[in-house]
Amino acid sequence: MNNADLIIATLKANGVTRGFGIPSGNVLPLMEAMRQGGVEFVLTAHEGSAGFAADVTGRMTGAPGLCVATLGPGATNLATGVGGAFLDRSPLIAITCNLNTDQLGRRIQMWIDHHALFKPITKATLKLEPGCVAETVTQAIALALSEPKGPVHLDLPEDVALAATNEELAAPAKPGKLAAAPDAAIARAAELIARAKRPILVLGATAMRVADPQLLRNVIERHNLPFATTTMAKGMIDEDHPLSLGCIERACRQVQRKFLRSADLIVGLGYDTVEVEYEAWIGDRPLLQIDIEPVDVAPSVNLVHQVSGDFDASLARLNALPAAANQWNGATLAEHRHSFHAALRPAAKSFTAHAAIDAVRRALPREGLLAFDVGAHTHQIASQWSAHAPKTFHITNGWSSMGFGLPGAIAAKLARPDLPVVCLLGDGCFQMTCGEVATAKRLGITLPVVVLDDRWLALIKVKQIRRHFPLYGTELQAEAYREPPAHYFGVPAVAANSADALEAAVRTALAANGPTVIEAVVDSEHYIDTVYD
Repeated sequence: MNNADLIIATLKANGVTRGFGIPSGNVLPLMEAMRQGGVEFVLTAHEGSAGFAADVTGRMTGAPGLCVATLGPGATNLATGVGGAFLDRSPLIAITCNLNTDQLGRRIQMWIDHHALFKPITKATLKLEPGCVAETVTQAIALALSEPKGPVHLDLPEDVALAATNEELAAPAKPGKLAAAPDAAIARAAELIARAKRPILVLGATAMRVADPQLLRNVIERHNLPFATTTMAKGMIDEDHPLSLGCIERACRQVQRKFLRSADLIVGLGYDTVEVEYEAWIGDRPLLQIDIEPVDVAPSVNLVHQVSGDFDASLARLNALPAAANQWNGATLAEHRHSFHAALRPAAKSFTAHAAIDAVRRALPREGLLAFDVGAHTHQIASQWSAHAPKTFHITNGWSSMGFGLPGAIAAKLARPDLPVVCLLGDGCFQMTCGEVATAKRLGITLPVVVLDDRWLALIKVKQIRRHFPLYGTELQAEAYREPPAHYFGVPAVAANSADALEAAVRTALAANGPTVIEAVVDSEHYIDTVYD
């Protein structure tokens, strides 16, 4: 056995079943170890996509995602996906395969300092050295899975990968566990919730990683807490719940801000400010923060108390408190939901982006998974889409990089082949990552890829208009649209230019034996009112 074999055996023993990446000569020893060791190598079109796919794999499986790249440009490309896992707090192992040890640090083709590159965007960057490979990989896995979860980088020189080893496989990694919050902190939180007459709870990204999502629902029902969510926490509690208020700080954010500021207490439950800082929307409302670590807030935020510690333990203790009462009633909450969703769907005679999103939601079964991308459509989808179950709604919000949607959807389908998955993205994002439809085709997965074509980088266009700049550098296509080509890289492409046609096309694509690209030419003019209100 060589060290590459040992690395893969260690990863497999810790639940890793596949990795994403692009090979080079330096990567071949690790790829051969993956082939022989039963860890699938998935060839992507770009290393950044490999990082995004590993991120979603880590979110969904409980084991770290795995991505692999060569040195130099492979590593810098990979860094985009790894950075996403860092700010979105997804467990991930990123391996860069490097030159031989005696060449490191020299002025040799493609060499850069990988540790300097990955240090700001990982929890740790570690060297793989003979004699301690199993220990180092196990340490990396434990660190990636410890809260706050995130990526760990391993650098593998080719001679180390090929060197024979007598090391034994290490025991499975044991992630660190946070201490429970002090009893006095929980008691004070209970007092504040019990005293509030109009409390509102806001679920954030930390809630995505709770061991038992039912505890979230139990807490809001026990204390009758109306709840909103950040983008990444959507679906942790079914948004059809009568206490649901919808997503904050995306489309029609002013509607949500007005309602949130009618509260006399905001309870941030697992709220990670990397998604959106409190000062953007909270005004002078008092804040009770319950999370894994102290909150990052501006001095203007009225932070009255915070509970920091193991999140699952805090939830269990909140659920054991005497039930609190308040003055909210169902009619008030229902009226808010109705007015919010009406504002998201302004009347139009054309085929609008919001109509297209609703058509995809109708076509995708309730239990289906959505992965989408970054742009104006992100804001519209986050506010408009109804998510019904945990881990069914995938986006990058801390990192917010274009290019996430398609590799994220591929990874989601591989992780849950039993569930329908749809990718929904804008035309700018599709131009950036369209090569990944070939990845989906090679894998033979059923995946509708819905492209909202509006000819613009629409979010930046809206911001140019709002800031009174001329439209410049944001038009994607000047000529009139034609029918889509017959295929992209062998993946069939179809047009769907009405809500009914799009819904039908998605249903058909969900029954296909491979991926399908569906191009929907939409009118996104309402973004000026809904996305940047």
